[in-house]
Amino acid sequence: MLCMFSIPFLVRWVAILLSAYHLITGAIGTPEAQFHRGIHLGGILFILFLTYPTRKSKRGKKVSVFSWACALCSLVSVGYIIIAYDYIQERYFYVDPLNAWDFYLGLATIFVVIEGCRRTLGWVLPASAMVFLAYAFVGPYMPGIFKHSGFSLETVIEQSYLITEGIFGIPIMVSSTYIILFIIFGAFLEQSGTGQFFMDFSSAVAGWSRGGPGKVAVVSSSIFGTISGSAVANVMVTGTFTIPLMKKSGFKPHFAGAVEAVASTGGQIMPPVMGAAAFVMSEFSGIPYITIAKHALIPSLLYYLACFTSIHFEAMKSGLEGMPRHLLPKLGVVMKRQGYLFFPVILIIAMMIEGYTPMLAAIGAISSVVILSLGKEIIVLLLGRSEETWRMMAVRMGRSILAAMEFGAKGTVVVAAACACAGIIIGVIAITGLGLKFTALVKAASMGK
Repeated sequence: MLCMFSIPFLVRWVAILLSAYHLITGAIGTPEAQFHRGIHLGGILFILFLTYPTRKSKRGKKVSVFSWACALCSLVSVGYIIIAYDYIQERYFYVDPLNAWDFYLGLATIFVVIEGCRRTLGWVLPASAMVFLAYAFVGPYMPGIFKHSGFSLETVIEQSYLITEGIFGIPIMVSSTYIILFIIFGAFLEQSGTGQFFMDFSSAVAGWSRGGPGKVAVVSSSIFGTISGSAVANVMVTGTFTIPLMKKSGFKPHFAGAVEAVASTGGQIMPPVMGAAAFVMSEFSGIPYITIAKHALIPSLLYYLACFTSIHFEAMKSGLEGMPRHLLPKLGVVMKRQGYLFFPVILIIAMMIEGYTPMLAAIGAISSVVILSLGKEIIVLLLGRSEETWRMMAVRMGRSILAAMEFGAKGTVVVAAACACAGIIIGVIAITGLGLKFTALVKAASMGK
């Protein structure tokens, strides 16, 4: 009984339900902005505080009382946004005074967002957010262009918490609307065996050449980067294969780790699915996402070409050869058996080129993964090539779908925490007019050219 209601069990089902919510809203449309973003952030922060400890040294140990308090505070703070939605929408911003719930829950939300970002990304972004928060209060004492009239704590809380120009601003909108769906898409592809397919494909294409295992890392990471948009996910999927393979072939351990890190980082700029910054760029600039992806293609290919050639020169310097061809999978066999796994990636590109929103493109691609995987399993059963029964196959497929939904939501935690923290910074920039001042400063420095 205790095992049934353990923390991993609770986190797993919160993650699954959060993914289910985003898949449904991605297909039929999202509700009101603050309502939708509140559900997203509340679920993400709850998972975060029960998954990430206060310090890395405590990972794997019992969840502390402080972490439980932060998790519950996240639910209450964001739950208030949802429950009191009508009141929040009808009040006059910057005119009506904050009530006690507005003030204390707003303060708590700012704290848990900063603390959650610290746990996932370290101190750099949270410290930046705290500096900007301080700037909102000390503006009257700042020199020159950075001077402003200053704001009260109530105004800062209202800007950060009660309107969609702070924590619930554009960054968390991008996370709740686009990013989570693409991360879920990547999780579905991973569950369908795409990681191994990409490894086999890359080995067949480049494994035989000089320094082959290193080049396999580059090719597999660039391909996986087209669907994940995450350096961490890229390392987890491809690095477990490529790093031992590079070390075994003669690459030094530190070089093997560096190759995988650099190759996986490039996945964040590899179209069609790039990192969170690309979606934020699209929202701020108004440029269609597919246009940004097209312009990112050449730089990303040049990035991987540079990685590829660096590995080749290192292999020549160290006298390393490629892997024997008879030990490598044959390209024709790989494509015949699993080539269909390229279809979802092609579909997502085609849908965005045709003008579909990134949300619908992601939903269509996720659906295609499920249909293709299910179709393959049905064909295998009909041909009698499996000892499974129909019931066993259905149970296994169901578990794979739930696992993809779980990992999809969990994979969004780091990005969403960063987006929420960035929203605090953007909110302060908006009320202080710092953005316009920077524009004037840049224009003056460029002398209008």
